[in-house]
Amino acid sequence: MTALDLSSPVAVVGTGTMGQGIAQVALVAGHPVRLYDAAPGRAAQAAAAIGARLDRLVEKGRLTGAGRDAARDRLRPVDSLTDLADCALVVEAVLERLDVKQELFRALEDVVADDCLLATNTSSLSVTAIGGALRHPGRFVGLHFFNPAPLLPLVEVVSGFATDVTSATRAYETARAWGKTPVACADTPGFIVNRIARPFYAEAFAVHESQGADPATIDAVLRESGGFRMGAFELTDLIGQDVNESVTHSVWQSFFQDVRFAPSLAQRRLVESGRLGRKSGQGWYDYRDGAERPEPHTAEGAEPPAYVVVEGGLGPAAELPAMIREAGIQVREEDEDNGTRLVLPSGGHLVLADGQTSAEFRDVVYFDLALDYRAATRVALSASQDTNPQTVAEATGLFQALGKKVSVIGDVPGMIVARAVARIIDLAYDAVAKGVATEEDIDTAMRLGVNYPLGPFEWSRRLGRRWAYDLLDDLHLRDPSGRYAPSLALYRHAYATDRREGGTS
Repeated sequence: MTALDLSSPVAVVGTGTMGQGIAQVALVAGHPVRLYDAAPGRAAQAAAAIGARLDRLVEKGRLTGAGRDAARDRLRPVDSLTDLADCALVVEAVLERLDVKQELFRALEDVVADDCLLATNTSSLSVTAIGGALRHPGRFVGLHFFNPAPLLPLVEVVSGFATDVTSATRAYETARAWGKTPVACADTPGFIVNRIARPFYAEAFAVHESQGADPATIDAVLRESGGFRMGAFELTDLIGQDVNESVTHSVWQSFFQDVRFAPSLAQRRLVESGRLGRKSGQGWYDYRDGAERPEPHTAEGAEPPAYVVVEGGLGPAAELPAMIREAGIQVREEDEDNGTRLVLPSGGHLVLADGQTSAEFRDVVYFDLALDYRAATRVALSASQDTNPQTVAEATGLFQALGKKVSVIGDVPGMIVARAVARIIDLAYDAVAKGVATEEDIDTAMRLGVNYPLGPFEWSRRLGRRWAYDLLDDLHLRDPSGRYAPSLALYRHAYATDRREGGTS
């Protein structure tokens, strides 16, 4: 099954920001495009707005004047659904209400030909449920574009329970012909991106709610250590707290209030207070005129230790000993069967976040996961109130000697980057095991849909097959609510590795 022929008319119903964006994509690809909106005059206004954006593309050299003129000639606002009768594809981008969408598609079915592909751009509703209102649900599919649709490459092509393979394939190939990067997924709450991205927000909010660190510090660690484009607090301020919380709540409810997807009470209070982020002037941060952006906690300068002792391998932090030597600090190495730590002159231990707490040990400082310890500009440390201050000072001075800013947070098991990445990896394995999507499509979706530095399976391969399971298993022991319980899929992944290596799990 191939993509729609460029001579085939495409219709977009709903002419808000997303509808206009989808129409522009189809238009620039070469299709005749019809615009319809139930509000009188709205389609014509949308056509004018799209024309203005085409002008800007010409000014930027991304479209020729002739191309713009041809595109304008192919764009037609219409006043009635009956004007869509000859369309080969109709994409809906109306209000996110099941009854509204079902009513629209029932009306469309009475207008369009039997071979017309019908698609919804819903981000939170069940494709199966919307299509369930149709006489012929096999031709119904989800085409979830990301905002702004003309710029962001990802499109989730969602197959409902009754969607025909031929319909899903045609939608997939059409999105690709439009210059997008499609990924195929089954109809599941949140699809790929909004399902697997939940821990990025949830764990940042949880660290804040537990008084482990403030938003500015958490965001800085996610960016400067984790390699994420934006931190969770600034990103949700950009998205809109009401929008982000609504998606979280929808996914949570759709999974029958699974604790792994539970919303944040702190975010709920933010929404209730009307602090919705940039669009309202206040969110986690204050965007009003004259407001100062809070700075992340950064430790004062400290003396580096004269030496460190490396006991065992450091796993994902294996490059640290070489970096420490390059900084002029003596490194001694000792083979330890159970050791995966740095020993400081104070006698305290510096350990990569593993899901345990500093309070459990005599003198341990944890350090957070980094995407790339050489490139990272900030490293977070975690210590309890009883941790030897000298150990904290030596750990701080060590990373400062490596050219890093240091943020010391509370005694947070799994810290910030590590626990978020581990949970993202777990949800990704769970999704593959349940037939939601392939590993490749999930990695692609998370890189392109939310700009993650690595996809979950890329993270997993880099960190080691047991890393996420072990960290979550330790977290689950300390918080047995089920939020951190590793999925059966992640357990099987780790256990299969042990068997191949001749070990036990």
